[in-house]
Amino acid sequence: MGDEGPDVLLTGLLFYDLVLTGLGKPPTPGEEIWTEGMGVSPGGIANLAVAASRFGLRTSLATVFGDDRYGAYCREVLADQEGVDLALSRTADGWHTPVTVSLALPRALGPARAGGTPFHDRALVTHGQEPAYSQDVLMGDPPEARTALVHIEAEPRAWLAKAAANGTQIYADVGWDPTQQWSTDLLDQLSLCHAFLPNEAEAMAYTRTDSAVAALGTLSELVPVAVVTRGGDGAVAVDQTTGEYADVPALDIDVLDPTGAGDVFGASFVAASLGGWPLEERLRFAVLAAGLSVRRHGGALAAPGWYGVHRWWHSLSDPELRRAYGFLADRIPAAPGPPVQYAPVTPR
Repeated sequence: MGDEGPDVLLTGLLFYDLVLTGLGKPPTPGEEIWTEGMGVSPGGIANLAVAASRFGLRTSLATVFGDDRYGAYCREVLADQEGVDLALSRTADGWHTPVTVSLALPRALGPARAGGTPFHDRALVTHGQEPAYSQDVLMGDPPEARTALVHIEAEPRAWLAKAAANGTQIYADVGWDPTQQWSTDLLDQLSLCHAFLPNEAEAMAYTRTDSAVAALGTLSELVPVAVVTRGGDGAVAVDQTTGEYADVPALDIDVLDPTGAGDVFGASFVAASLGGWPLEERLRFAVLAAGLSVRRHGGALAAPGWYGVHRWWHSLSDPELRRAYGFLADRIPAAPGPPVQYAPVTPR
Protein backbone atom coordinates (compact mmCIF):
# COMPACT_ATOMS: atom_id res chain seq x y z
CA MET A 1 0.00 0.00 0.00
CA GLY A 2 3.10 2.19 0.00
CA ASP A 3 3.44 5.26 2.20
CA GLU A 4 -0.25 6.10 1.94
CA GLY A 5 -2.61 4.75 4.55
CA PRO A 6 -5.73 2.82 3.56
CA ASP A 7 -8.91 4.48 2.40
CA VAL A 8 -10.88 1.71 4.11
CA LEU A 9 -9.90 -0.38 7.11
CA LEU A 10 -11.77 -3.63 7.75
CA THR A 11 -11.74 -6.50 10.21
CA GLY A 12 -14.11 -9.39 10.76
CA LEU A 13 -14.75 -13.06 10.11
CA LEU A 14 -14.10 -14.52 6.67
CA PHE A 15 -16.14 -17.35 5.17
CA TYR A 16 -15.89 -19.61 2.17
CA ASP A 17 -19.35 -19.26 0.61
CA LEU A 18 -21.11 -21.91 -1.46
CA VAL A 19 -24.27 -20.34 -2.92
CA LEU A 20 -27.14 -22.39 -4.37
CA THR A 21 -29.71 -20.59 -6.50
CA GLY A 22 -32.90 -21.43 -8.34
CA LEU A 23 -34.71 -23.13 -5.46
CA GLY A 24 -38.46 -22.69 -5.57
CA LYS A 25 -38.77 -23.50 -1.86
CA PRO A 26 -36.60 -24.61 1.05
CA PRO A 27 -36.06 -28.36 1.43
CA THR A 28 -38.00 -30.31 4.03
CA PRO A 29 -36.59 -33.21 6.10
CA GLY A 30 -35.99 -36.25 3.91
CA GLU A 31 -36.42 -34.27 0.69
CA GLU A 32 -33.84 -33.72 -2.04
CA ILE A 33 -34.07 -30.59 -4.19
CA TRP A 34 -32.02 -29.98 -7.33
CA THR A 35 -30.93 -26.38 -7.92
CA GLU A 36 -30.44 -24.46 -11.15
CA GLY A 37 -27.15 -22.83 -10.23
CA MET A 38 -24.20 -22.85 -7.85
CA GLY A 39 -21.40 -20.37 -7.18
CA VAL A 40 -18.43 -20.10 -4.85
CA SER A 41 -16.87 -16.95 -3.41
CA PRO A 42 -15.11 -15.54 -0.36
CA GLY A 43 -17.78 -14.23 2.01
CA GLY A 44 -18.31 -12.47 5.32
CA ILE A 45 -15.93 -9.55 5.72
CA ALA A 46 -14.64 -10.27 2.20
CA ASN A 47 -17.90 -8.85 0.84
CA LEU A 48 -16.96 -5.38 2.08
CA ALA A 49 -13.31 -5.71 1.10
CA VAL A 50 -13.95 -6.64 -2.52
CA ALA A 51 -16.76 -4.11 -2.95
CA ALA A 52 -14.52 -1.30 -1.68
CA SER A 53 -11.47 -2.36 -3.67
CA ARG A 54 -13.46 -2.55 -6.91
CA PHE A 55 -14.27 1.15 -6.50
CA GLY A 56 -10.56 1.93 -6.45
CA LEU A 57 -10.27 2.37 -2.68
CA ARG A 58 -7.05 1.32 -0.95
CA THR A 59 -8.46 -1.44 1.22
CA SER A 60 -6.77 -3.05 4.24
CA LEU A 61 -8.29 -6.20 5.73
CA ALA A 62 -7.46 -7.83 9.08
CA THR A 63 -8.94 -11.32 9.17
CA VAL A 64 -8.04 -14.94 9.88
CA PHE A 65 -7.51 -17.58 7.20
CA GLY A 66 -7.53 -21.28 7.96
CA ASP A 67 -4.60 -23.37 6.81
CA ASP A 68 -6.84 -25.30 4.42
CA ARG A 69 -7.81 -25.18 0.76
CA TYR A 70 -10.72 -22.83 1.54
CA GLY A 71 -8.42 -20.33 3.23
CA ALA A 72 -5.86 -20.58 0.43
CA TYR A 73 -8.56 -19.92 -2.18
CA CYS A 74 -9.93 -16.90 -0.30
CA ARG A 75 -6.45 -15.44 0.24
CA GLU A 76 -5.57 -15.84 -3.43
CA VAL A 77 -8.78 -14.18 -4.58
CA LEU A 78 -8.52 -11.26 -2.18
CA ALA A 79 -4.81 -10.49 -2.52
CA ASP A 80 -3.91 -11.55 -6.05
CA GLN A 81 -7.18 -11.00 -7.92
CA GLU A 82 -8.78 -8.11 -6.02
CA GLY A 83 -5.75 -6.20 -4.71
CA VAL A 84 -6.82 -6.17 -1.04
CA ASP A 85 -3.96 -5.53 1.40
CA LEU A 86 -3.72 -8.47 3.84
CA ALA A 87 -0.70 -7.31 5.88
CA LEU A 88 -2.86 -7.27 9.04
CA SER A 89 -4.31 -10.74 8.39
CA ARG A 90 -3.04 -14.06 9.73
CA THR A 91 -3.21 -17.72 8.82
CA ALA A 92 -4.04 -19.94 11.82
CA ASP A 93 -2.44 -23.37 11.95
CA GLY A 94 -4.91 -26.16 12.60
CA TRP A 95 -7.94 -23.89 12.30
CA HIS A 96 -10.31 -24.33 9.38
CA THR A 97 -11.89 -21.52 7.41
CA PRO A 98 -15.62 -21.25 8.21
CA VAL A 99 -17.81 -22.56 5.38
CA THR A 100 -21.31 -21.26 4.67
CA VAL A 101 -23.90 -22.81 2.36
CA SER A 102 -26.33 -20.11 1.25
CA LEU A 103 -29.73 -21.07 -0.17
CA ALA A 104 -31.11 -18.20 -2.26
CA LEU A 105 -34.90 -18.33 -1.93
CA PRO A 106 -37.89 -16.23 -3.00
CA ARG A 107 -39.38 -14.64 0.10
CA ALA A 108 -42.81 -16.15 0.71
CA LEU A 109 -44.37 -13.14 2.36
CA GLY A 110 -44.40 -9.43 1.60
CA PRO A 111 -45.18 -7.28 -1.42
CA ALA A 112 -43.48 -7.58 -4.76
CA ARG A 113 -41.07 -5.03 -6.11
CA ALA A 114 -42.34 -2.56 -8.66
CA GLY A 115 -42.72 -4.48 -11.87
CA GLY A 116 -43.76 -7.68 -10.14
CA THR A 117 -40.33 -9.09 -9.16
CA PRO A 118 -40.66 -10.78 -5.75
CA PHE A 119 -38.36 -10.06 -2.84
CA HIS A 120 -35.64 -12.64 -2.28
CA ASP A 121 -33.88 -13.76 0.85
CA ARG A 122 -31.46 -16.50 1.78
CA ALA A 123 -31.09 -19.22 4.36
CA LEU A 124 -27.59 -19.90 5.68
CA VAL A 125 -25.97 -23.02 7.11
CA THR A 126 -22.46 -22.47 8.49
CA HIS A 127 -19.77 -24.77 9.86
CA GLY A 128 -16.95 -23.14 11.80
CA GLN A 129 -15.32 -22.28 15.10
CA GLU A 130 -14.44 -19.10 16.96
CA PRO A 131 -11.59 -17.32 15.15
CA ALA A 132 -8.08 -18.06 16.36
CA TYR A 133 -7.32 -14.34 16.80
CA SER A 134 -9.63 -11.59 18.04
CA GLN A 135 -10.23 -8.35 16.17
CA ASP A 136 -8.24 -6.46 18.80
CA VAL A 137 -5.26 -8.80 18.42
CA LEU A 138 -5.36 -8.52 14.63
CA MET A 139 -5.62 -4.75 14.67
CA GLY A 140 -3.30 -3.94 17.56
CA ASP A 141 -2.70 -0.22 17.13
CA PRO A 142 -4.68 0.27 13.90
CA PRO A 143 -3.06 2.17 11.05
CA GLU A 144 -4.31 5.64 10.26
CA ALA A 145 -7.06 5.26 7.67
CA ARG A 146 -9.58 7.57 6.07
CA THR A 147 -12.49 5.32 7.00
CA ALA A 148 -13.27 2.04 8.71
CA LEU A 149 -16.30 -0.09 7.94
CA VAL A 150 -17.27 -1.97 11.09
CA HIS A 151 -19.93 -4.30 12.40
CA ILE A 152 -20.74 -3.21 15.94
CA GLU A 153 -21.70 -5.83 18.50
CA ALA A 154 -22.82 -5.84 22.13
CA GLU A 155 -19.22 -6.10 23.33
CA PRO A 156 -17.26 -3.00 22.21
CA ARG A 157 -13.93 -3.56 20.43
CA ALA A 158 -10.93 -1.71 21.84
CA TRP A 159 -9.43 -1.07 18.39
CA LEU A 160 -12.47 0.96 17.38
CA ALA A 161 -11.81 3.72 19.91
CA LYS A 162 -8.14 3.77 18.86
CA ALA A 163 -9.08 4.16 15.20
CA ALA A 164 -11.53 6.96 15.97
CA ALA A 165 -8.84 8.72 18.01
CA ASN A 166 -6.56 8.50 14.95
CA GLY A 167 -9.11 10.53 12.98
CA THR A 168 -10.55 7.55 11.11
CA GLN A 169 -14.21 8.07 10.23
CA ILE A 170 -16.18 5.03 11.41
CA TYR A 171 -19.03 3.76 9.22
CA ALA A 172 -20.94 1.11 11.17
CA ASP A 173 -23.69 -1.41 10.66
CA VAL A 174 -25.20 -3.95 13.02
CA GLY A 175 -26.61 -7.46 12.77
CA TRP A 176 -29.78 -9.22 13.79
CA ASP A 177 -30.02 -9.80 17.55
CA PRO A 178 -30.86 -13.51 18.01
CA THR A 179 -31.97 -12.79 21.58
CA GLN A 180 -34.36 -10.12 20.27
CA GLN A 181 -33.60 -8.00 23.33
CA TRP A 182 -32.29 -5.19 21.11
CA SER A 183 -30.36 -3.58 23.96
CA THR A 184 -30.07 0.15 23.44
CA ASP A 185 -26.68 -0.01 25.18
CA LEU A 186 -25.27 -1.02 21.79
CA LEU A 187 -26.16 2.41 20.45
CA ASP A 188 -23.71 3.97 22.92
CA GLN A 189 -20.97 2.96 20.49
CA LEU A 190 -22.36 5.38 17.92
CA SER A 191 -20.52 8.14 19.81
CA LEU A 192 -17.40 6.85 18.01
CA CYS A 193 -19.07 6.72 14.61
CA HIS A 194 -19.44 9.11 11.70
CA ALA A 195 -22.21 7.06 10.05
CA PHE A 196 -24.60 4.25 10.95
CA LEU A 197 -26.27 2.11 8.26
CA PRO A 198 -28.70 -0.47 9.73
CA ASN A 199 -31.54 -2.07 7.83
CA GLU A 200 -35.14 -1.16 8.55
CA ALA A 201 -35.90 -4.04 10.92
CA GLU A 202 -32.75 -3.47 12.96
CA ALA A 203 -33.21 0.30 13.06
CA MET A 204 -36.80 0.09 14.30
CA ALA A 205 -35.96 -2.59 16.88
CA TYR A 206 -33.04 -0.69 18.42
CA THR A 207 -34.90 2.65 18.47
CA ARG A 208 -38.29 1.24 19.57
CA THR A 209 -40.02 2.95 16.63
CA ASP A 210 -42.56 1.72 14.08
CA SER A 211 -41.21 3.03 10.77
CA ALA A 212 -37.93 3.53 8.96
CA VAL A 213 -38.41 7.30 8.93
CA ALA A 214 -39.11 7.42 12.67
CA ALA A 215 -36.06 5.26 13.35
CA LEU A 216 -33.97 7.54 11.16
CA GLY A 217 -35.08 10.55 13.20
CA THR A 218 -33.92 8.93 16.42
CA LEU A 219 -30.61 7.74 14.97
CA SER A 220 -29.85 11.14 13.45
CA GLU A 221 -29.60 12.49 17.01
CA LEU A 222 -26.87 9.95 17.81
CA VAL A 223 -24.60 10.02 14.76
CA PRO A 224 -23.73 12.65 12.10
CA VAL A 225 -24.88 10.51 9.16
CA ALA A 226 -27.75 8.05 9.58
CA VAL A 227 -28.94 5.70 6.83
CA VAL A 228 -31.75 3.14 6.99
CA THR A 229 -31.93 0.59 4.18
CA ARG A 230 -35.37 -0.75 3.26
CA GLY A 231 -34.75 -3.58 0.83
CA GLY A 232 -37.26 -3.38 -1.99
CA ASP A 233 -38.30 0.09 -0.84
CA GLY A 234 -34.83 1.65 -1.22
CA ALA A 235 -33.21 3.70 1.54
CA VAL A 236 -33.57 6.91 3.54
CA ALA A 237 -30.80 9.01 5.06
CA VAL A 238 -30.00 12.19 6.98
CA ASP A 239 -26.65 13.99 6.98
CA GLN A 240 -26.53 16.38 9.92
CA THR A 241 -23.18 17.80 8.77
CA THR A 242 -24.77 19.20 5.60
CA GLY A 243 -28.43 19.39 6.60
CA GLU A 244 -29.46 17.02 3.79
CA TYR A 245 -32.26 14.45 3.75
CA ALA A 246 -32.74 11.87 1.00
CA ASP A 247 -35.28 9.17 0.21
CA VAL A 248 -34.32 6.95 -2.73
CA PRO A 249 -36.37 4.08 -4.23
CA ALA A 250 -34.97 0.67 -5.11
CA LEU A 251 -34.39 -0.31 -8.71
CA ASP A 252 -36.54 -2.89 -10.48
CA ILE A 253 -33.92 -5.62 -10.83
CA ASP A 254 -34.38 -9.37 -11.15
CA VAL A 255 -32.84 -10.95 -8.07
CA LEU A 256 -30.66 -14.04 -8.37
CA ASP A 257 -28.90 -13.99 -5.00
CA PRO A 258 -29.15 -11.25 -2.32
CA THR A 259 -26.09 -12.47 -0.37
CA GLY A 260 -23.90 -9.53 0.59
CA ALA A 261 -26.08 -6.82 -0.94
CA GLY A 262 -26.03 -4.84 2.31
CA ASP A 263 -22.23 -4.97 2.36
CA VAL A 264 -22.04 -3.71 -1.22
CA PHE A 265 -24.41 -0.89 -0.22
CA GLY A 266 -22.16 0.11 2.68
CA ALA A 267 -18.91 0.03 0.70
CA SER A 268 -20.49 2.00 -2.15
CA PHE A 269 -21.83 4.61 0.24
CA VAL A 270 -18.34 5.04 1.69
CA ALA A 271 -16.80 5.35 -1.79
CA ALA A 272 -19.27 8.09 -2.73
CA SER A 273 -18.81 9.81 0.63
CA LEU A 274 -15.05 9.93 0.19
CA GLY A 275 -15.75 11.60 -3.14
CA GLY A 276 -17.69 14.36 -1.36
CA TRP A 277 -20.92 13.70 -3.24
CA PRO A 278 -24.31 15.16 -2.17
CA LEU A 279 -26.35 12.83 0.03
CA GLU A 280 -28.94 11.91 -2.60
CA GLU A 281 -26.17 10.92 -5.04
CA ARG A 282 -24.44 8.85 -2.35
CA LEU A 283 -27.68 7.06 -1.56
CA ARG A 284 -28.65 6.45 -5.20
CA PHE A 285 -25.17 5.15 -5.95
CA ALA A 286 -25.28 2.70 -3.02
CA VAL A 287 -28.78 1.51 -3.98
CA LEU A 288 -27.60 0.99 -7.57
CA ALA A 289 -24.47 -0.94 -6.63
CA ALA A 290 -26.38 -3.17 -4.22
CA GLY A 291 -29.04 -3.75 -6.88
CA LEU A 292 -26.45 -4.73 -9.48
CA SER A 293 -24.85 -7.16 -7.03
CA VAL A 294 -28.00 -9.27 -6.56
CA ARG A 295 -27.93 -10.26 -10.23
CA ARG A 296 -24.84 -12.42 -9.57
CA HIS A 297 -23.94 -15.35 -7.33
CA GLY A 298 -22.27 -14.79 -4.00
CA GLY A 299 -21.47 -11.75 -1.91
CA ALA A 300 -17.88 -10.65 -2.50
CA LEU A 301 -17.49 -11.42 -6.20
CA ALA A 302 -20.95 -10.08 -7.09
CA ALA A 303 -19.82 -6.51 -6.35
CA PRO A 304 -20.07 -4.49 -9.59
CA GLY A 305 -17.25 -2.00 -9.08
CA TRP A 306 -16.79 0.88 -11.49
CA TYR A 307 -16.81 -1.58 -14.38
CA GLY A 308 -20.34 -2.79 -13.59
CA VAL A 309 -21.68 0.72 -12.94
CA HIS A 310 -20.16 1.94 -16.21
CA ARG A 311 -21.78 -0.89 -18.17
CA TRP A 312 -25.18 -0.27 -16.54
CA TRP A 313 -25.09 3.47 -17.21
CA HIS A 314 -24.09 3.13 -20.85
CA SER A 315 -26.77 0.50 -21.51
CA LEU A 316 -29.53 2.48 -19.77
CA SER A 317 -32.39 3.65 -21.99
CA ASP A 318 -35.11 4.43 -19.42
CA PRO A 319 -35.50 8.25 -19.54
CA GLU A 320 -36.60 8.56 -15.91
CA LEU A 321 -33.59 6.60 -14.67
CA ARG A 322 -31.32 8.57 -17.01
CA ARG A 323 -32.48 11.73 -15.26
CA ALA A 324 -32.27 10.30 -11.75
CA TYR A 325 -28.78 8.91 -12.31
CA GLY A 326 -27.51 11.63 -14.61
CA PHE A 327 -24.84 12.51 -12.04
CA LEU A 328 -22.99 9.31 -13.04
CA ALA A 329 -21.91 10.95 -16.29
CA ASP A 330 -19.55 13.12 -14.24
CA ARG A 331 -18.72 10.56 -11.55
CA ILE A 332 -17.69 7.45 -13.47
CA PRO A 333 -13.91 7.44 -14.06
CA ALA A 334 -12.71 7.87 -17.63
CA ALA A 335 -11.02 4.48 -17.23
CA PRO A 336 -13.44 2.34 -15.18
CA GLY A 337 -11.07 -0.60 -15.23
CA PRO A 338 -11.09 -4.10 -16.74
CA PRO A 339 -14.05 -6.47 -16.42
CA VAL A 340 -14.47 -7.74 -12.88
CA GLN A 341 -14.27 -11.46 -12.22
CA TYR A 342 -17.53 -12.85 -10.93
CA ALA A 343 -17.93 -16.02 -8.87
CA PRO A 344 -17.22 -19.32 -10.62
CA VAL A 345 -20.67 -20.65 -11.45
CA THR A 346 -22.14 -23.96 -12.60
CA PRO A 347 -23.82 -24.40 -14.94
CA ARG A 348 -22.32 -21.72 -17.13
